[in-house]
Parts: sequence; structure tokens; C-alpha cells
Amino acid sequence: MPTENAQLITRFYEAFQRLDAEEMARCYAPDVRFSDPAFGELNGEDARDMWRMLTTRARSFSLTFSDVHADASSGSANWVASYLFPQTGRTVVNRIHASFVIRDGLIVEHQDHFDMWRWATQALGFKGMLLGWTPLLKNAVRKQARSGLRQFQTVRASGGQHGVEARS
Repeated sequence: MPTENAQLITRFYEAFQRLDAEEMARCYAPDVRFSDPAFGELNGEDARDMWRMLTTRARSFSLTFSDVHADASSGSANWVASYLFPQTGRTVVNRIHASFVIRDGLIVEHQDHFDMWRWATQALGFKGMLLGWTPLLKNAVRKQARSGLRQFQTVRASGGQHGVEARS
């Protein structure tokens, strides 16, 4: 089982490297629970739609991953995403540690951990450097991320081209 679970995590990140959100979504259980500092907690289809939105909107994107470890029920990996943050046009290199709970060959919990202050400094510049550690900025980022997800889902539900029209 540990080998299969490590292969599942590897499959997830290889799909992410290709910006293949549908393959990423197939790695998740129907009731998956995802969390990170930017979006907070997302469940089920919201988690899958987050990846659909992010892969659709990705610009100047690259991803590397390493240190994939897994046992019979959990796993972890480190990954680095480099991309252009659309709201400011600034390049972000985000270093993330992911932890997973795996059941029946699917990811049921996925937690991404990263330094919000460092991310905000890169994405937002001076404002992020000053305020990136504060709950005020963290809440504003989360509100904007979730609003973008809802817009993406609305466009997708109406038959839009995978949320491209919802791009900020």
C-alpha cells in the first residue's frame, strides 16, 4: 500500500505539472477535504474546482515536487510552484509542504502549508511585506480567493469555457 499511495501522490503532481486538473480531481475521493492558507477549507467539488480554476488561469507556470513519502494511510510531499500572480503581474515562487490522508486509493484529506507572509511579499510587493503576516491581509486574500472560485464555478455551470471568462 505505501508504494501505491506514493504513486497516487506522484500522479497528482505530475498531472499538476501538465495543468491537467481533471486527472488531479480523479486522485481525490468524492468527499475530499482540502485546506491551505489562501483558500481555507474546501470540500468535495469545491476542492476539485479550485484546481480547475488554478490550472485554467495559470500563467508562466512551472512546478517541481520532491520528497514524496507514503504509508498505508497517509503521505506527504514538498512542491514549488512558480507563476505570475494575475492581480499584480508579479512572479511568485511558492514553497509548499503537503500532507495527505489516503483511503481506498484516493486522497481524502489534503493540507498545503506555506508561509503566507512570504507569499504575500512576492505576490503583493511592499503592501504584502508590511501586512502579509496580519489576519487582516490573510482574511482579504481568502475572501478574494473564494470569490474567484465562486465566479469560476458560476461561469463553468453556465457552460463557459472552464471559467476562462471569469479571469480577473
